[in-house]
Order: sequence, then C-alpha cells, then structure tokens
Amino acid sequence: MKRLITEAAPTADSPWWLRLLHWQPDRLRLWQRLGMALLITLAALWLRQGLAPAESGGRFITFSLAAALSALYGGFAAGLFSTLLGMVLVNFLLVHPYFQLAITNPAEAFWLNTWFLVTQLVVIGAIWRMQAQNRQLQESNQHIRDSQQHFLDTFEHAAAGITHVGFDGQLQRVNGTFCRLVGYSFEELRQMRFQDLTLPDDIGPDEVLIKQVLAGERSSYSLEKRYRRKDGRTVWAHLTVSMVRKPNGLPDYLISVVQDITSLKAAEETVRTNERLLRQAQALSGFASWEADIKGDRIRAHHNSHQRLGLPKGEYTSTELLDIVHPRDRDRFAAEWRAALKSTLFNGNYRIRIDGKDRWVGIRAEFERNADGHAVRAFAVAQDITDRKRAEIEIRRLNASLEQRIQERTRKLRAAYDELESYSYAVAHDLRSPLRVINGFAQALEEDNPALDAVSHKHLARIMGASKKMGELIDGLLQLAQIGRSDLRREPVNISQVSTRLLEDLALQTPERRVDWRVEPHLQAQADPALVEALLQNLLHNAWKYTSQTPEARIRVYEDIVDGQPFYCVSDNGAGFDMKRAEKLFQPFQRLHQPHEFAGLGIGLATAQRIVQRHGGVMTAVSTPGQGATFRFTLRDEDNESLPSVPPSI
Repeated sequence: MKRLITEAAPTADSPWWLRLLHWQPDRLRLWQRLGMALLITLAALWLRQGLAPAESGGRFITFSLAAALSALYGGFAAGLFSTLLGMVLVNFLLVHPYFQLAITNPAEAFWLNTWFLVTQLVVIGAIWRMQAQNRQLQESNQHIRDSQQHFLDTFEHAAAGITHVGFDGQLQRVNGTFCRLVGYSFEELRQMRFQDLTLPDDIGPDEVLIKQVLAGERSSYSLEKRYRRKDGRTVWAHLTVSMVRKPNGLPDYLISVVQDITSLKAAEETVRTNERLLRQAQALSGFASWEADIKGDRIRAHHNSHQRLGLPKGEYTSTELLDIVHPRDRDRFAAEWRAALKSTLFNGNYRIRIDGKDRWVGIRAEFERNADGHAVRAFAVAQDITDRKRAEIEIRRLNASLEQRIQERTRKLRAAYDELESYSYAVAHDLRSPLRVINGFAQALEEDNPALDAVSHKHLARIMGASKKMGELIDGLLQLAQIGRSDLRREPVNISQVSTRLLEDLALQTPERRVDWRVEPHLQAQADPALVEALLQNLLHNAWKYTSQTPEARIRVYEDIVDGQPFYCVSDNGAGFDMKRAEKLFQPFQRLHQPHEFAGLGIGLATAQRIVQRHGGVMTAVSTPGQGATFRFTLRDEDNESLPSVPPSI
C-alpha cells in the first residue's frame, strides 16, 4: 500500500529554523504584533544612527529591513505599521534640522518616500502572501494527516477482517480483526498467500471469481468460504472482494472484507436439523402444519403436509376450507373459530368430506396478534384421527354392550351368590340337628354306662369333642354368611372404647394371666358398630391367645399414618408366624400353628378381613416368629373414595 508522507507541524522541541518556517502571525494578538514592530523599527533607527551619519545616503535601508522583519513576525499589518513609522522617523529624525519637516528638495523627498512605500508594500505583501500559502499548506497537511489516521483507525479497528491482496494471492496488508480470525500474527500473514489459509475445496471458486474481475466481467464479488486457522480449526467467513486500480487504470490490488459467520453457519445447521427432525416427527405422527394469513384470507400448508390429510391442494381461502368441512360440523367449526380469534387458542375435532368420504381431523392453532390484540396470523397443526374416532365409537358400542352383559352377569352372580349363601345357611342350620343327636347319645352312653373302660370313655370324649368342633365350624360359617348378607350401616364408632371393653372382658376370663395392654385414646371411625366389634373381637382374641406362652405379654391398639392415610393397628409380642406362609393367613380354616400349640378353627382372620373389605378398606399383617405380629386395617369413609396406601406387608 502507498503511504502518503506529510510533514508534521513543528513543536517546542523542533529546530528554530523549522519553527520560523512555519511561523503563523495570526496566532498573536494585534497589540503584540504592533508592539514588536515598534521595537524592531526603533532598533533599526538606533542601528542606522550608529552605523553612519544621518546625512549620508541610504537612510531608508535599515527601515526596509525592519519592515520586512515586522511583516515576518506580525503579518501585513505589522509590516505596514513599521513602514509608515520608518518614513516618519527618516523625515523627522534623520534629516537636518531634526524634529521638523524641512525639505530642501520636495521632489526628491516625494520620490524617495514614494519609492520606499511602494517597495515596502511589495515586500510585505509578498511576505504576507507567503505566510498565507504556508498556512494553507499546513492546514492541508493536517487534513491529510487526520484523513490518513482516520483511514488507519477504520482499517485496524473495523469489526470485520480487511485484507489487501495481490493478484498472485499474496497478502499485502491485514488488520487485527483478520489476524484474530485466522490466528496468525501480522508478520506471519505478510509471508502467506490467501490460498495457504483457505480450505482446498474452497480455493477454486475464489480463483475463478478473481479471474473474472481481472477480465473486466465484474468489479466485485461475494462468496462464503472456509479458512483454516493456525490451531487447525475451521471457520466460516463471508467474503466481499473489490479491485483497486492504479491512476493509469491498470489493476493494482484487491480489497477483501471478511466477516466471521461460523456461529451463523452453526445456527443455520441447527435450524436445518430442527426443521428436518420436525418434518420427520410430523410425518411419523401424521401431523400437517399450517399457516393462516387472517387479513389476506389465505391458509397454506407447510412442506406439502396437506397430503397427510388426503387434501387435494395445500392452499385454501376460509370459504374453500369451510366447504370441505362436514355439513353437520360446519356451523360448530365456524363458531369456534370466531371465538378463538378473540381468545388465545383454537382446539377441536371435526369431520371433513373429501371425494365423498368422511374423515375426522383434530386441529389445534395459536394466534399471532398485533399491538391492538387483533389476530393477524395463525399457526396450526392438524392430524387425521379417523382411526381413533372409529376406535372410540367401537369402544362406546362395546362398552354399552359390555355394560349390559356385566349387568346381566352381575344379576346372575348375585342370584347364584344369594342362592349359595342361602344354601350354606340352610346346610349349616340343618347340620346342627344330627350333631346335637350325636353329642346327646354320646353323653347318654357315658352317663348310663359308668362301668365302661377307659378306652371307651376316651372314644366317647373324642366323639363329643368332634361334634363340638363341628358345631363351632358351623357357627363360623354362619358368621361369614351373615357378614355377607347383612346391610352395612355407617355410624361413628369409638374404636378405643370398644377395644378397651373387649380387653377387659378377656382379662376377667383369664384372671391368672398378667398382660400389659394399652389402647391409644380417641380412635374414631365411621363404620358399622356391630361389624367393627366383631372385627376387633377376632383380632384381640388372637393377640390374647398367641401371647399366652409369652412371659411378659404386651398388646397395643393404636393408629399409624402411612402416606397420609390412617391405619388402625393391633400389635402383640406373642408367637408370631412365618411370613413365607402368610398367603394362607386370611383363608378360611387355614392355620399357621399346630392344634396342640394353640387352639382355634382358622375362621377368625378370614371373618376380620371380610368385615374390612365390606367397609372398602384393606387389611395387612407383618410378623416375625417369636417376636409377635401386627395387623393393620382401614375402614374407608363413604365420603372419602380414595383408596389408602398399603404398608409393606402381606
């Protein structure tokens, strides 16, 4: 690049002759310039008198020098002032008689003064003109320096990279932005060609365009290319190139403006990827995307997505779109669309008719609004939901028929259940008579034959024990049947009070036992009082029975909260049971202990669970052999239909 060399303005440290050459009188005030002219002229007078007598010739010479010096220092006004002052001094102080204007030869005096005045005007005028030109030259030089500095600032601090490139590709000049873009220093780049920085695949298009510029086919060009940074990374850049010519019109060099667009390229790639993924997702889901210009009354599908709905074209007016809506849905569609224009969202399912065939379409749209809140544009997605609608219709039909079948089957099951319960009740009731007969004859044989041997008495005892146990089994069956047949009525039940009373009764029946039992106060439930008493009687009787072999027996009745749900608990430290066999715990007539260990029929827990289930609750148990068992149950209120959480147990 050609540099324009200009002479800098002199400073206080510059040589005296340079400061004198660039002297500018107009920077001084007028009184300073006239005062200096006065001093110079008086000095010239003193010098003239010291050099030669006044009567000798050349009396104007020293004053000519004074006028010239005054003009150099103070400009035209100072020079003229010195000239006029010199004329006065010559005529009054250097011609005898002194201090009076006594001219012996007026013509000579006139011509001498006139000639002095004219020559001085020429001299000081030339000096003034020279100073004016010098001032203009300095101003021009300063303007050139400022322009050059502005150019350098613009070049170096531009936001884009700027390079000057020869037609052979040599980098002649680069700015700092371009250095940071490619990661090389100024000195390194001055030794490189643009081909050294460009990816090989992008060199060819650049060189082709340069040849077109040299051939005069174009004056500039733009393209996107990739540079290889010093650290090996690749950056994308947008390049704008123009040619600079010499004064004679021949090509000189190329100016390139380089803008880093790496982030823009990454964003474009992300957008393309997202658009591709969106199109794929829409294709997989069967969505069609739409854009509606509400003011222009145009509705256009994106990327031919209308084909997913089987529509013949991808652009409609509102009237054309309304025409393909099923006549039965047309008024609803129009009304809901008008309402959505005033709100925020349009969402609905409608039938459309294409080639005489009806299809269901689900449409969802959101609106873009202006500053006044009026909808100007809508973006919508539509999906063919014909198969789903057909499935819904079929499900409703099946549900209707299923409900009818369920009602019929429920009626039959209810009848069978009632019949079975009646049969069980009747059988259990009818079995009592033969049992009473068996038991009565066994007692009669024992009473009427006191001479029977021990073996016979033992056989009779077994007969009476078996009949008694059979009677208890029948009572258990009747109790289960009654629980299933009775009507459930819910009333406030004080579980604490019922538990306390039952435990007191058990303590009175076995006064020889010492059991530490505790009941948490204020346990309340909304349940059937009779069933709750039977439930607690079974649980507490089991706890009392299975702690009979425990030296320090403990029984507790309390409330436990699990996941915000209350559970009523009956806990003991008795024999417990093995959790591996717990699936048999609530089955009728199933026992987890041998008869010689603890007496019982295995009907109590089955009855307790049936009572809990009648109340819509759940019952669980957890135990460790030899460490007791804990039974938890809920009695769900009829006003609270949510099912309780079940604690970890069986």
